[in-house]
Amino acid sequence: MKLFNFNFLQTNYERSNKTIKIKIPISDEAKKLTSLLLQSKEEKDRQSLGDLLLDELADLAKIDIVSLKISDTKQYHKKRNGKIAMKQYGYYKPGSKYIYISNRTAVRGQILAPKTFLDTLLHEWTHHYDHQKLGLNSIHSAGFYARLKDIKEKLGYFAY
Repeated sequence: MKLFNFNFLQTNYERSNKTIKIKIPISDEAKKLTSLLLQSKEEKDRQSLGDLLLDELADLAKIDIVSLKISDTKQYHKKRNGKIAMKQYGYYKPGSKYIYISNRTAVRGQILAPKTFLDTLLHEWTHHYDHQKLGLNSIHSAGFYARLKDIKEKLGYFAY
């Protein structure tokens, strides 16, 4: 019988929390693409601009590029007592280096607000960065959210 290694989880969690910055230079191109994404609504525009931004960030971080799929479907969600209890905006698959984002809201099927879309894109890319650059089993730790905030700040995201 194989026992679960809790030390691995603790070490991964501690390492994730110790790293609060994404140590890459940010190009003018990445800032420009961020600005364009914050103005986009169409699936095809988000797909092409998202691909370009992810490729640029991967080049800057010196990590493998990641594939992106923007879907015109509603977000996956679960209801409890007639109310939404959980929504999934997107996900990252480390083994295949793949990011998937739903471009429509869970209930009404409206196109995601540009800020929500970009939040999701950068959230999933941060998982990719964690896996590729930091060698982490990327988890939603305080360090993860600090790195996400750092990349947003570097991209000039908070200027909007």
